[in-house]
Amino acid sequence: MKRHFLFLLLAAAFFSSCVSMKGDVSLNSQKGQAQKNIEEIETAVIPLEAAGGAQARGKQNEIAAARQIITKKEKEASADAEYSGMLLAWSGRLAIIEGKYSDAQRLYRQSSAASAGNVPSIILGIRLEGDPTKRLELIEKELSIVGRRSNAVGFGELQIERGVSLTEVSRFAEAAGAFDAAFSSGINGVYKESYGDLRNRAWELRNTSGMAAGTMNMMQERITWSDCIAIARNETQLLRFISGGKDIGEAEFFNRLLDRAFIPYTQDININEWPKTKPDKSEFVTRAGAAWFIWHLYAESRADKSLLSRYSARYATGANPRSPITDIPPLSPFFDSILGCVETENLSLMDGRNFRPAQFIRGSEMLAVLKKIDN
Repeated sequence: MKRHFLFLLLAAAFFSSCVSMKGDVSLNSQKGQAQKNIEEIETAVIPLEAAGGAQARGKQNEIAAARQIITKKEKEASADAEYSGMLLAWSGRLAIIEGKYSDAQRLYRQSSAASAGNVPSIILGIRLEGDPTKRLELIEKELSIVGRRSNAVGFGELQIERGVSLTEVSRFAEAAGAFDAAFSSGINGVYKESYGDLRNRAWELRNTSGMAAGTMNMMQERITWSDCIAIARNETQLLRFISGGKDIGEAEFFNRLLDRAFIPYTQDININEWPKTKPDKSEFVTRAGAAWFIWHLYAESRADKSLLSRYSARYATGANPRSPITDIPPLSPFFDSILGCVETENLSLMDGRNFRPAQFIRGSEMLAVLKKIDN
């Protein structure tokens, strides 16, 4: 009798243990699927958030696809309050991109009510604040709660928001550091893919404290000849030989530089002879044009005109002229300028082999090079 009772007791315990294990496995499985779902949403929404503003709203196909993913996940959502709160928050973050701010605010309230303190909801609340200075205050408050450990839940996402806000208030060195902290925290790789360019721009601009008024507006992906001249005039002494210290107009400055060959008549590296038509000061500057401008200023600042033919004399003579840079012809009039900029590390090869002469120069890159030459 005792043996029978003991057997029943052990069997009951074993059965209970099995039920518990099944429950744990089922719960872990649900959590694992929820995590995969969130990562899928991140992959769809984060690139749109990083693009921001009108650029993001122009990606209607991507927005529609992201909305479809979130809607599908909401229909399949379990009764887990935290997961439901996260889905509501992501829906709100997408609503901001769509320009539906009232919907975003409503979804923020619903998300907070469903699961107070879930990370996507915290980020949504931060993004609903329009003032970057106030956003920074919110972010710092949340980071003090989360902790400064890189593996803390929400650390990476909050550092992304911190980097964005710091960039908006021109605290670029801190912004670059925030992005780096985020990228190394173990968050979804889509953050680095989406915010990597903004981080690099922040790094390029990290030493721009004390920049002249108006120069910051030229720190763009594309700049004109007028912008190049303004950057050099505002931030360096490289063009004083043109003006003699006098305040001459923008058009006159451009014409003087053009007449003295500091600006090329064309930016086409494959030309055989210069065109007769003058370029316009509002023309966007390519890497080839930038190399010409930079190298001629470099030679002028060193009082060494021989630099302007140093490389063609070495590589572009004889029966079989050759170029050490794949996409720069040895007989191009831009050959010396481009090779000079590359050898002095004022400009770099984009992939270790090609210069990409037709690609536009960034304002931040032009500023960094001109300041380096001036020093």
